[in-house]
Amino acid sequence: MLYLSIKALHIIFVTSWFAGLFYLPRLFVNHAMVTDTATLQRLALMEHKLYRFMTPLGILAVILGMWLWFGFGLSGGWLHAKTALVTFLIVYHLYCGRLMRAFAEGRNTRSHVWYRFFNEVPVLVLFAVVFLVVLKPF
Repeated sequence: MLYLSIKALHIIFVTSWFAGLFYLPRLFVNHAMVTDTATLQRLALMEHKLYRFMTPLGILAVILGMWLWFGFGLSGGWLHAKTALVTFLIVYHLYCGRLMRAFAEGRNTRSHVWYRFFNEVPVLVLFAVVFLVVLKPF
């Protein structure tokens, strides 16, 4: 029962973290397109609040995932591949924080088109992770 409870919480926190990973770069797309000060400030505030909200969700998702891995003896090559993808997502998350600070300081150098492609990265990672977890190919 403990295993299933932790697994359920892990899935909830992963889903919540991904919601932030999907939406924050979308805010960057909009931020890169506007020029008026009021909208720039509003988007910077929204980005900051979302990042502050989604960071603990990601931390909890990772902690619970590690608990599942080490506490219940999960193993297999699929888990190592998933861990590599989660590590990449953590780096992506931190990079989003860096981009958010650049926007807040007026230092963005990227176009909205670049952010549109950047926005798709977590979608691709999610596909890979779900297939690894469900199929356990290694």
